[in-house]
Amino acid sequence: MKKTLSPIVFFGSGPVAAESLQQLSKHFTVEAVVTKPRPPHHKGDVPVLRIAESLRLPIHTVTNKRSLDALMDTKPFESKLAILIDFGIIVSQAAINYFPYGIINSHFSLLPEWRGADPISFAILSGQQTTGVSLMLLTAGMDEGPLLAQAPQEINHSTTTPSLTEQLIEISTASLVQIVPLYIEGAVTPAPQEAVSISEVQEPTYSRKLDKADSIIDWNKPADVLEREIRAFIEWPKSRTTLGGKDIVITKAHVVDLAGNPGNVIIKDKQLIISCGQNALAIDLLKPVGKKEMTSQAFLAGHRDLL
Repeated sequence: MKKTLSPIVFFGSGPVAAESLQQLSKHFTVEAVVTKPRPPHHKGDVPVLRIAESLRLPIHTVTNKRSLDALMDTKPFESKLAILIDFGIIVSQAAINYFPYGIINSHFSLLPEWRGADPISFAILSGQQTTGVSLMLLTAGMDEGPLLAQAPQEINHSTTTPSLTEQLIEISTASLVQIVPLYIEGAVTPAPQEAVSISEVQEPTYSRKLDKADSIIDWNKPADVLEREIRAFIEWPKSRTTLGGKDIVITKAHVVDLAGNPGNVIIKDKQLIISCGQNALAIDLLKPVGKKEMTSQAFLAGHRDLL
């Protein structure tokens, strides 16, 4: 497959970055990869490092803004453009200015909607029907840079964070392949987000990094909110509760029109249902800690005390 004549430097650290690097390497000449180092005492997979090594790409590791600036001071790259996806480190204006064409950040939302650390999960949590990918020129402000392009992606009632992530990576790759040559040629001009965004949300909204506390299910919330949490949190931090004295993770559920005190268990037609602050959740699939995923019927068969 023919690659672009102008090489790029790739900045990325997380799992989204890893898959993006794998796809972009088919289209772009990647001069080098800048990423975080393997964490101390970490023996598991580090996807970006693994993929960069498999592609035999030069690797530079940095831990923070200061060490990135120190790397850039050595003038290590000839590329005039960099692409940044899922990097997780603040990039200074000096590092951005190193590249004559700047750094293009592929951000997985329709900016200015869901700036910040976890736009994919928050798009699902919000209940919105459309998200997408924004290509912007990186600036020192958090996700405030001017836009080069946007592409939408539908969110439906079965969308999970992993499935949406895969869709957005595909859109991101296709957008970069199309837009980068046009940008370098001067055929695409960056414009302020508020002037050209296709998002229905014109005022900036912000996502945050999820943590383990988000995994505990609060049955006082409406059932539709919890159902979205289950889809958004399915990979991390998951949706946890206790049933029959067992710690479980709920992996799939749907809303039913039943009322009851929040947290109360209802068994109807061999279906496990839990009352919420509004309506109730019918549990389709769950995973007891240390066991495989199972249907609620299979779980009930082993927990007659709930019947």
